[in-house]
Amino acid sequence: MISKEHIIKRFISYVTIDTESDPNSSTTPSTKKQWDLANKLAEELKTIGMHDVTIDDNAYIMATLPSNVEYDIPTIGFISHFDTSPDFTGANVKPQIFENYHGGDILLNKEENIVLSPDYFDDLRQYIGQTLITTDGTTLLGADDKAGICEIVSAMEYLIKNPEIKHGKIRVGFTPDEEIGRGAHKFDVEKFGADWAYTMDGSQIGELEYENFNAAGAKVKVKGKIVHPGYAKGKMINSMYIATEFINSLPRLETPEHTEGYQGFFHLHNIHGDVEETILEYIIRDHDKEKFEARKALFEKLAAELNSQYGIEAIVVDIKDQYYNMKEKVEPVMHIVDIAEEAMKQLDIEPLIKAIRGGTDGSQLSYMGLPCPNIFAGGHNFHGRYEYVPVESMIKATQVICKIAELTAVEK
Repeated sequence: MISKEHIIKRFISYVTIDTESDPNSSTTPSTKKQWDLANKLAEELKTIGMHDVTIDDNAYIMATLPSNVEYDIPTIGFISHFDTSPDFTGANVKPQIFENYHGGDILLNKEENIVLSPDYFDDLRQYIGQTLITTDGTTLLGADDKAGICEIVSAMEYLIKNPEIKHGKIRVGFTPDEEIGRGAHKFDVEKFGADWAYTMDGSQIGELEYENFNAAGAKVKVKGKIVHPGYAKGKMINSMYIATEFINSLPRLETPEHTEGYQGFFHLHNIHGDVEETILEYIIRDHDKEKFEARKALFEKLAAELNSQYGIEAIVVDIKDQYYNMKEKVEPVMHIVDIAEEAMKQLDIEPLIKAIRGGTDGSQLSYMGLPCPNIFAGGHNFHGRYEYVPVESMIKATQVICKIAELTAVEK
């Protein structure tokens, strides 16, 4: 039996270490503080009895649990990331534990009157009676994806302590910088040596995902001309007004707050500027490849139209693809999804097979030759002060890992 107290202690030891990544850094990992947890994890893997524990110059961690069967079976892997999102501070995380959740509001922070309420976050109601770990309302929690790491380490420890559970060779991988889209960039798939893997990076209990967004980042640079405002007629070009025209020319309802399911979006996540220059930073997302290409083409079309209207090259668009829908790479090997689904069913977990409205390391790894569906880690409301994770979901995720290992080892 996997101990609740053991899971809680391990998880809290991870989330209280600040590992926020930085999209403006060119190093790997993007922040030095990620090394603090990376080094701890490498030592912990050795302590629980894992073999071939390595941590490279970029903080990528790998380890092996050797097979305990004599026949040939595939090598599988489990992967999670240890950085947290730069969207909200991950410094000085003070987790709170609420046992036997009563189903009502949770006061996270009395001084600032920050409340986690099921009236707004209705997923809370499915965890009545369970133990919740929350923030204190001033930071994110870091369940994305330290819950996944906790589950993988705990599952490996359980398998080591219970050798009667048959399994093949299992590889474990922990990555930096996933939250800024670079988690898989320096992942050595050949060194990892698995036939397939699973990222433990989903949200609510039961999630099983093998589709994700096609993703791109776009920087729209708008040039203006500054002159004295008292003598500006016919001379001044205000970049902020042109930028506003660009923003308003995009479909207003194709934004994150108006879309769901398989609907794509444009998301303006940063804007800064003055009369002389304004920079708009967008992310572009769509599950459908043709619609994804059309979204990128719309940016170029709008820029060309506005440049023509103003008679100058006022707008320059720079678009970079970030990752693609892993469905194309996973569908030819759907048995790896079937195994995960069967593992959940045997543990009385209802599988929720759906598309990710985002991406994981697995989406990039699938295109690097390592098919990699995504499994729930249990957390909710990632990247903000209302993040929480039910302990029971982490225990179930740990059991799913063990059950996948067991099912993969069934002799054909």
